[in-house]
Amino acid sequence: MSDSKTVTVSILDKDYQVSCQAKEVPALQRSAEYLDKKMREMRENSNVFGLDRVAVMAALNLTNELLAESEKADALGSQHDMMTNKIADQNAEIANLANKVDSVLVRLKRNHT
Repeated sequence: MSDSKTVTVSILDKDYQVSCQAKEVPALQRSAEYLDKKMREMRENSNVFGLDRVAVMAALNLTNELLAESEKADALGSQHDMMTNKIADQNAEIANLANKVDSVLVRLKRNHT
């Protein structure tokens, strides 16, 4: 990795050395903090014991959150596309009406001259 940096992150009081690009360090640290928070919640709010089980349950919960957000994003993308098409149709209708108005104005000018 060019411009790689080794970062120490702490998850459930255990340190891990992770290499990433220097520009990705803040995102990695935020991710590790979020994972630590979720794993602590899992350990405190359930009967799940053992680091591996806590990690798997946290991963399942995070995956569920990710998929739910992905579905929301897909729905928003579909709504965006629908609205973009509707706006394009309305713009075409406005242009059509403007052409009709221009045609009427041209005829009116011819009739009055």
